[in-house]
Amino acid sequence: MIKFNPSEQTFPKYIFYTGKGGVGKTSVACATAVSLADSGKKILLVSTDPASNLQDVFGMDLSNKGTVIKEVSNLTVVNLDPEQAAAEYRETVIAPYRGKLPESVITNMEEQLSGSCTVEVAAFNEFSDVITSEDKRKHYDHIIFDTAPTGHTLRLLQLPSAWDTFIAENTTGASCIGQLSGLENRKEIYKQAVATLSDPQRTSLFLVSRPEESSLKEAERSAGELSDLKIQSQNIIINGLLENYDPADTISKALYDRQQNALKNCPETLSKMQIYYVPLRSYNMTGIDNIRNMLTTDNTKTTRTTTANTYQFKNLNDLINDLHTFGKRVIFTMGKGGVGKTTIAGNIARGLAAKGEKVLLTTTDPANHLAYIDTKADGITVCHIDEKTVLADYQKSILDKARQTMGDVDLSYIEEDLRSPCTQEIAVFNAFAEVVAQADNQIVVIDTAPTGHTLLLLDATQSYHHEVERTQGNITPAVKNLLPRLRNEQETEVVIVTLPEATPVFEAERLQQDLRRAGITNKWWVINASLLLTDTTSPFLRAKAQGEVQWIDRVKELSQENTAVIVWKEN
Repeated sequence: MIKFNPSEQTFPKYIFYTGKGGVGKTSVACATAVSLADSGKKILLVSTDPASNLQDVFGMDLSNKGTVIKEVSNLTVVNLDPEQAAAEYRETVIAPYRGKLPESVITNMEEQLSGSCTVEVAAFNEFSDVITSEDKRKHYDHIIFDTAPTGHTLRLLQLPSAWDTFIAENTTGASCIGQLSGLENRKEIYKQAVATLSDPQRTSLFLVSRPEESSLKEAERSAGELSDLKIQSQNIIINGLLENYDPADTISKALYDRQQNALKNCPETLSKMQIYYVPLRSYNMTGIDNIRNMLTTDNTKTTRTTTANTYQFKNLNDLINDLHTFGKRVIFTMGKGGVGKTTIAGNIARGLAAKGEKVLLTTTDPANHLAYIDTKADGITVCHIDEKTVLADYQKSILDKARQTMGDVDLSYIEEDLRSPCTQEIAVFNAFAEVVAQADNQIVVIDTAPTGHTLLLLDATQSYHHEVERTQGNITPAVKNLLPRLRNEQETEVVIVTLPEATPVFEAERLQQDLRRAGITNKWWVINASLLLTDTTSPFLRAKAQGEVQWIDRVKELSQENTAVIVWKEN
């Protein structure tokens, strides 16, 4: 494993960074851009991340037109907004039908085009213009992209059926119908962009991961998808590695051991790649100086003492007491992978059971992390909705029906569409509805739930009835009552789980907005794994803990002070 130092490496024209939210790909992309620019190269840095914090990193307003960074000679930054691009694209597709089709149909079309798949396609639409620009290719030595397209998006764009008119007319029920229906005239541009991505002479791709088991497994899945698409020039960067531990500090030693164990069990696919690492830094990745030093030195004087903020934080017991006092019957823990929502769900279930409540604890997470936490307690029943089984049955039922009217070319689009995140959520929808219905007799605690987009997709009149009828032929009471129940704040509580870091907080905020679109409110937030609450004596970790304060403050504002903060634990 080699320390990542761009100034000592040779790169092709295009450099891509990809990885799940919160792994630090924006920081690494920025640090690479600054390092190469400082070495005399002309650099264009392009972000297509909906949760981009580029403006915070560089401390200035950025646009999609390109901003020259005065403190870094030779660096220009473009901050594309795929959410805005998706909104504009959505309107171009729908506008011709306004006033000609019933409002319910327009609403359904809008929701069909509001999912993550549409945002990804819109992002690709934006940066395909950059990657195919001859002027930019000639002007810049390197063009760096923060966030590469997912394997699903790339496969979608390569399918011939994606350019046929059946997409707008198809009634077989693919969950993301229409996101490509207005882009036929860009087919050749996309083809050129995908070809560039898969050419190792022109493109190098870096998977960014944390030195954590769950993060490395996510990177392994992404690597496999990209390899299947002939994108072979892959490297991995392990970001946030604690190089040494303070022998006098148990927290420092525990963090070091946890990271080393994760790396020791690194998936075989990743271990065959060139592996780089970026050291853990004690400061937030904002400001030119911090980004410039990120790959070379920790510019915080680790000999200093940092006083932990003396907030009187609420804790998980406060949250559990509130849930019990107000008689909540359906409780979700929601958040991105790796934030600890499964553990929080288990703790909530045990807390309510200790108060004499009968609790059903379940998950729709395919990893079924409930199997690895302590769920043994009087009054708790545990079940797992097997997403793989439900999804396979769902996919088969749709394909069997589609084969009756479609040829192989069109079927290829349906098959790809059935791999989308939206489809996976819809596939578990009926089983999920049956579990929620058990709240009539007990409290139901659910780890992972459908997003606001999926719920709205199913609630849109035509889509809703079609989805349900396709899978079971009729609308059961459980399905019929689900969304009204979730929208009833007297009965349902959504607990949003995040970490005290920039990207996890930004993404959690977007989740809250998504739920609000679906008419679902949330009161409580949980900030997990806070170093600020530990008794670490390591000056390095104490300095890092102080950096959490601004994100804790942000979450407290979003939750109107209904925030439980949980200490970082060794296990």
